[in-house]
Amino acid sequence: MMKRYTFSLLFLLAISVLIYGTATAQEHDFLGNWSGKIKLPTGELEMIFKITQNEGKYEAKMDVPKQGATDLPVGDVVVAGDSVLIAVPVIMGNYSGHFSTPDSVTGKWKQSGMTFDVNLVRVGEVAPLLRPQTPEPPFPYLSEDVEYTNPKSGLKLAGTITVPKDATACPAVVMITGSGAQDRDETIFGHKPFAVIADYLTRNGIAVLRVDDRGVGGSEGSVSESTSIDFAGDVLAGVDFLKNRDEIDPAKIGLIGHSEGGLIAPITATKSKDIAFIVMMAGPGTVGEQILYEQGALIAKAAGLPDFSIEQQKLTQEKIFDVLKNERDTTKAKEQLRETLSRGMYNGMNDDMKKAVDAEIANVNSTWFRFFLTYDPKPILAKVKCPVLALNGSKDLQVPVSNLAAIITAVNSGANMNVDTVRFVNHNHLFQNCETGSTAEYAQIEETIDPEVLKTMKDWIVEQTTK
Repeated sequence: MMKRYTFSLLFLLAISVLIYGTATAQEHDFLGNWSGKIKLPTGELEMIFKITQNEGKYEAKMDVPKQGATDLPVGDVVVAGDSVLIAVPVIMGNYSGHFSTPDSVTGKWKQSGMTFDVNLVRVGEVAPLLRPQTPEPPFPYLSEDVEYTNPKSGLKLAGTITVPKDATACPAVVMITGSGAQDRDETIFGHKPFAVIADYLTRNGIAVLRVDDRGVGGSEGSVSESTSIDFAGDVLAGVDFLKNRDEIDPAKIGLIGHSEGGLIAPITATKSKDIAFIVMMAGPGTVGEQILYEQGALIAKAAGLPDFSIEQQKLTQEKIFDVLKNERDTTKAKEQLRETLSRGMYNGMNDDMKKAVDAEIANVNSTWFRFFLTYDPKPILAKVKCPVLALNGSKDLQVPVSNLAAIITAVNSGANMNVDTVRFVNHNHLFQNCETGSTAEYAQIEETIDPEVLKTMKDWIVEQTTK
């Protein structure tokens, strides 16, 4: 998923693959769709290789349905005799096998120094991902791609504004994405939740600005080298952009933040009197380190891991976090983290394993992660003076629903009683109706966001802007 504060040492859970390569079939026909499954602690992960041929050369793509990954590139496809080789360098993986029958291949998937038995079977048509809520043109409102600059950082930001037709002095919101490098639609597993929210709100009279994160799409900069404070500056630039639009009432501009965006929204609201309201969708109410411990335990439990494994995971997290909190020099921290993550075996690892460990270190040793780890949102929440709506799903494993109580307590402590919280009883971190809340369900659920969640936000915003 998008990074929603997810901290994981299981490097194999992020397989998003596509193959593009060349080879000429020798004895076996490799055309068609080939399905194979990797057995992981969290269950089976299906990979589908879609093989075509152009002028005698193989061309291929790959889907990972559980992760919502479709048609994404990688390396070469080689078929020689009864042997098959598929290289996937982007994730340091490869598949090798041999035809056991004309419609099956017996082989192994190798990645990050680990090997899994994966047998491919020729299958029929691959069912497309169904995302019925994703809005499609023509739209009954204005949709315009825009650019503006954050005057403090000098970075260009790019996004899309949707405005009701013939609007005059209408309310508006700036959307704020969750953690990681997200596009303006907050695209994840084929879902486009911000596009769905923007479509619904604009059809109901509310203008919406949604923006690519730093370094994504048309926006400049880097997410990993920035912090939530920097992102709040980007949001303020968006608010200033909206204030100069004739269709929008500058006194009715609010913010909707999802996940880390729910942390950024209060920061922004304390930096400007122009924020009329904020909506926190699965926003944190406690310090980042605590969120990560709770998240790790909940996700591991949902994956069926035993208690001793969950406890071992937490011990590893504690060691990593201690390094980050006590060693400010990132180069020195890198060496200490290598020792912690590899248990002293780093030098004896093969190149793939070293790259996997170093990738995890780069993630947690980044400017962004270091800030999030120790940031406590409560003091800022106590300074928020505008109306607040906080939403959470009771099955959210990434930002537990217990954060709602922390949010309302923190906001009230600053004498702001205008705070509402809503707990959706059957919803995950994306506000989908779900069974368990597991991240593995995100891609499998057709619903992008429950319409009741959309209506709840719209009704509350209308109430705040018509008082």
